[in-house]
Amino acid sequence: MSNMPGGAVSEFYYEIALLKSPIAPLTYQSDEDIKTGALVQVKLRNRKNLSDAVVVKKVAKPDFKCIAIDEITEQFYDNKMVETAQFISQYYVCSLGEALSLYVPYDEAVSNEKAVRAEFESDILLSSKQQEAYDFLEQNKTALLFANTGSGKTEIYIKTIENHLNNGKQALLLMPEISLTPQMQKRLEKIFGKSVALWHSKITKAKKKKIIEGLLSGKIKIIAGARSALFLPYDNLGVIIVDEEHDESYKSEQKPRYNAKDLSLYIAKKYDIQIILGSATPSIGSFYKIPYFRLTQTYFDSKKHILFDESPLKLNDFIKDKIEQTIKNNKQVILFLPTRANFKYQICSDCGKSVECPFCSVSMSLHKQTLSLKCHYCGYMQRIPQHCPSCKTGIVHNIRLGTAEVTEQLQEHFIGKTVEKFDRDSVKTDKQLREILNNFNDENIDILVGTQMLSKGHDYHNVALAVVLGIDSVLNMTSYKARERALSLLIQIAGRSGRNGFGEVIVQTKNREFFEHYLIKADYEEFLKSELEFRQELYPPKVRMARVLFAHKNGIIAAKQMKEYLDIFKQLPNIQVIGAGESTIFKIAGKYRYEILLRSSNTKALLNALHSIDSNIVSIDMDTLY
Repeated sequence: MSNMPGGAVSEFYYEIALLKSPIAPLTYQSDEDIKTGALVQVKLRNRKNLSDAVVVKKVAKPDFKCIAIDEITEQFYDNKMVETAQFISQYYVCSLGEALSLYVPYDEAVSNEKAVRAEFESDILLSSKQQEAYDFLEQNKTALLFANTGSGKTEIYIKTIENHLNNGKQALLLMPEISLTPQMQKRLEKIFGKSVALWHSKITKAKKKKIIEGLLSGKIKIIAGARSALFLPYDNLGVIIVDEEHDESYKSEQKPRYNAKDLSLYIAKKYDIQIILGSATPSIGSFYKIPYFRLTQTYFDSKKHILFDESPLKLNDFIKDKIEQTIKNNKQVILFLPTRANFKYQICSDCGKSVECPFCSVSMSLHKQTLSLKCHYCGYMQRIPQHCPSCKTGIVHNIRLGTAEVTEQLQEHFIGKTVEKFDRDSVKTDKQLREILNNFNDENIDILVGTQMLSKGHDYHNVALAVVLGIDSVLNMTSYKARERALSLLIQIAGRSGRNGFGEVIVQTKNREFFEHYLIKADYEEFLKSELEFRQELYPPKVRMARVLFAHKNGIIAAKQMKEYLDIFKQLPNIQVIGAGESTIFKIAGKYRYEILLRSSNTKALLNALHSIDSNIVSIDMDTLY
């Protein structure tokens, strides 16, 4: 408490951001001089318990009576955290309290106890091509490592991390979800020992507390983890590596709907940190905007044979025979399905094509209530055709096949063999993930049936056959990203077979020509260049897109608000409305959903439009992936 001359008590006024709350910062009073970034607790009207809040700035005495701050904690958000949260709030259109709630605060007293510096020696010898890539990454502080599967990008990551650690810096290695961590952890711990910590949603609260203490004291120098690892209290970050940078799980589905990869690029540029994005199938945005080094030579002496099966989607005799041959040779099989649920896209039984919108290069989606197909980019709607518009003969129908059904079929056919599922229904914890991967690599599982998790860069040592079912449903999705998603996914899964020796890949598709062209040539770079031409100025990366979602238990209210904002957006300069109407999934958790898709080459104009929305039933997805 500060005293003024004459014994008067001084008063201070602060703007505070309520954590996890959508409301704008509020003004509170205190007798104490509080540092910006301090975590405090305040009373809120209508709430019994105190609420957590962050002091964001000192302000002049307002012309209204303020409530006093109840408690000042030892926890703290540093300037970088507050500044970055302000950017998140502006760019991803959320409150400052919601943005700050992403961060993990810390006790300043602990952060002043620094551990002794350590020297690391990895003994990794880079090939001449890897050395060239390493040098390129050093010269370009922001760079993309466009490296084929098996070309040794992990060795380059480790050498880069080693260099930064030996210069007294910290390192952050981001990976999609939790699926890459066990194998990467082993590699990092072998070289960096207890300086490495793993961070993701499945680790316990007590373990998280211990990691924060280690990071603050300097005992922990490397954090490897999922997107939330970006929000820890780093004080001397030297490098951020975003592995498998193309992976869409870097984009949060919850508010704030930030993209950890894009945010990493922002943080690295603002605070002069080296950043490396790495992938065998980089996103078109990174390829277009960032200097890249192409690494094509592979470590493994492997030969790959790609087989195409143009029969309808099912586990047929040809696939079963191939699986049988593989198992007889004491090799393992992975079988991929795009989703653990059912496919909802309409595909022709003869030519494998979906029904496309006549005005957009995207597939239309089914609306069962109206028995119609609709384009979610321009709003065009038509009846479900009796015959396929492309080949005029095939029947357009729904396809239903999930991981559970395929696993059951394989278990019935391959009696005595071990068939396991590898999807989010069967892998809910870090422990389960490790158990399945260890069992598979110890060759206790013959066939692993899974979803996207199979494609996440695991090293499957003994896999000689990868079977890909249902890739057409990805190619025919109602999204401008459909071609990129499908080809990237297929290349990633194909890369899991024959890591060391002969490998086969069976692709069940009616779109052989598209996949064969890029898969046999293995030229993803050529695809990215052609895709840039295909998208032109209509879709990202040359323009930005945002999705405005209206959800309410009363569908009439949601539809009415959508219509009101649709009329407003249509009048705005530099903004294009490219779609409006029912969401693809019309009802979730009892709420009816309507949406507007906006496009603009002017980021400021688009953000101004989004920030002008004043509604409590709206959620905004800037840089939407739909």
